[in-house]
Amino acid sequence: MKAYEIQAFGFENIKLVDHPQPKPGPGEVLLKMRTWSLNFRDLMMAQGQYNPKLKMPVVPLSDGVGEVVELGPGVSSVAQGDRVAGCFMPGWTSGEITEAKARSALGGGGAGMLSEYVVINAEGVVHVPEHLSDEQAATLPCAAVTAWHALVPEGHVKSGDTVLVQGTGGVSMFALQFAVMHGARVIATSSKDEKLQKALKLGASEGINYSETPDWNKRVLELTGGRGVDFIVEVGGAGTLPLSMKCIKPGGQISLIGVLTGGGGQINPLPILMKNIRVQGIFVGSREMFEAMNRAIALHKLEPIVDRVFPFAEAAEAYGYMASGAHFGKVAIKM
Repeated sequence: MKAYEIQAFGFENIKLVDHPQPKPGPGEVLLKMRTWSLNFRDLMMAQGQYNPKLKMPVVPLSDGVGEVVELGPGVSSVAQGDRVAGCFMPGWTSGEITEAKARSALGGGGAGMLSEYVVINAEGVVHVPEHLSDEQAATLPCAAVTAWHALVPEGHVKSGDTVLVQGTGGVSMFALQFAVMHGARVIATSSKDEKLQKALKLGASEGINYSETPDWNKRVLELTGGRGVDFIVEVGGAGTLPLSMKCIKPGGQISLIGVLTGGGGQINPLPILMKNIRVQGIFVGSREMFEAMNRAIALHKLEPIVDRVFPFAEAAEAYGYMASGAHFGKVAIKM
């Protein structure tokens, strides 16, 4: 079978190679993969920014959807022919995260999903909503679960709340859709007016071009009558967190999810104290969260935003396209 490997850091070192056909062991299933999607983590992984000590070669990607084609001994939770997605952390079924559960993350050290066939623990897969295409379903394991975890299990977002989403990547667009689903008002930021227009069509109430308005926190306060927002889905990291702390309401929640602007720099913790802010780190989520999210997606017929789909043979090009920042929503790869 064919599988991609990161053989050395750099997109040019993502190579398609032959691997032995895997067999499922006890408690495992064999998936024939159909589609995959990319996350910013995957770009960082390939460039050596996520884990500089990553052992090579490694099969990348955490997100993929496939068909169950073989069951290992003792598996009864799925059947042959089922369409399922792998959980980002197959070892995290429910409860609090632990170091052991975090180490089960796909494509971060152990084998990932960018392969024709994948063996995975049966407890680490979930059925995906029937109304979704394979490309849409493949976007769920990381970005969607992350946004859901931030706003629903942790944030308890409700009608009348105001949510700020940064940029128009996968996590931010899922956060927009989930917030609107719960009756919340959404303010979106982007460096491109055309992307803001798309966000408005998805249900955002207002958009802010941060290239034209670098002090976007002041505009957020204007839009909220000086009150500030209830929630911020913080994907920028050190470069945007200080502005987020200026426009979150007293007692509000900042969900720290990404580091698009880098992880360095110094952060003044005083506003966190003085405004009683909750800064919550979000590392994707459990299978239990994934399944609850899927029930809501199915009920509301929510459709993930897929910007572009690349064929399996052009997986390296998909990395380059996502790295360009031209995408709106998610980038997918299809067999």
